[in-house]
Amino acid sequence: MALRLIRAVGQDMVAPMIFKRGCAVSAYELQHKVPVQRKVEQIPKAQYGGRHTVTMLPGGGIGPELMSYVKEVFRFAGVPVDFEIVDIDPASEGNDDLEYALTTIKRNGVALKGNIETKSEATGVLSRNVAIRNELDLYVNVLHCKSYNAIPSHHQNVDVVIVRQNTEGEYAMLEHESVRGVVESMKVITVEHAARVARYAFEFARNNNRKKVTTIHKANIMKLADGLFLKVARDVAKEYPDIQHNDMIIDNCCMQLVSNPHQFDVMNTTNLYGSITSNVLCGLIGGAGLFSGRNYGDHYAVFEPGTRNTGTAIAGKNVANPVAMLQAAVDMLYHLGHRYHADCISDAIHKTIEFDGIHTPDLGGQNSSTEVIQNILQHLAEKRTYWHHGVMPNDL
Repeated sequence: MALRLIRAVGQDMVAPMIFKRGCAVSAYELQHKVPVQRKVEQIPKAQYGGRHTVTMLPGGGIGPELMSYVKEVFRFAGVPVDFEIVDIDPASEGNDDLEYALTTIKRNGVALKGNIETKSEATGVLSRNVAIRNELDLYVNVLHCKSYNAIPSHHQNVDVVIVRQNTEGEYAMLEHESVRGVVESMKVITVEHAARVARYAFEFARNNNRKKVTTIHKANIMKLADGLFLKVARDVAKEYPDIQHNDMIIDNCCMQLVSNPHQFDVMNTTNLYGSITSNVLCGLIGGAGLFSGRNYGDHYAVFEPGTRNTGTAIAGKNVANPVAMLQAAVDMLYHLGHRYHADCISDAIHKTIEFDGIHTPDLGGQNSSTEVIQNILQHLAEKRTYWHHGVMPNDL
């Protein structure tokens, strides 16, 4: 039977779909797993009475307290989301907690997570964060770095989106000791995964009225691996003549980000380079506490703070900036289609930072975490954010 291939393009996600016998399935039939691939069935998102069930992974450090703020804001605003909370023990010598977390995400389709520590150094214990991305084939990470006028920073009016390959490169978790004292770590680049992250970057640029995509690489040294990533990006760029494409070596890119970040619009990066540029850019315009990261695959989506920092040193001190986690929760609401609640919470966050000047110490302020949350709740109190039988406030 012939297959009809279409491309479903939205603002938040680009997912090729195939329609066969009236059912939509992913065009990518194999889900990536290191070091092999295996086929998975698409599992529908859990929805009961118009509500969504979402997996919540608090993680370590400041994660649990930030999640408590998310739950408080969601309760106050009447957000139609229920959380299935899964704690992963960072000191565990096995992967049982991880396997259970993956099961719940596959059941619910969506997760909100903090950074999860992996304290064990045993080779059989997987990095929790990397394993979640690989097992769920969350092939792309999107980080939107937009500066706030009210926050002092090295640069103002910065607006850059980093589209990061999320499952290959140096994070392929393929390494071995060939002989004693000699360790080889494999950097994996494939045409398939390089192409779909590049295509995501260009589709994102086109659908969000952005003009340029810059591919970040080290092809002058890693001529085969990064050379392939760059070649694939250039090939994909030919399909988008309306979008300017250039490329930049990673070390020069870091210098250019520090000296002139305004030259960048959308960045297409490998896994490691995306991690580096994300932290550089966030540090320039406000730090780790402001920006959220979105992880997308063909079946699942996971939302988290953009720089993936644990914040163990400030845990329990009521000084952690709750904005990045709240922004991740807002991104999750947009993904689920709860736009009204997402708009209300996003607007409350923006007013708290820009107009009220309620800033935690990481932003040069003197306010506590709870003071930030209370101010956000005050703004939400001015809005009709409750939910009743699927009828949105603006429909009443």
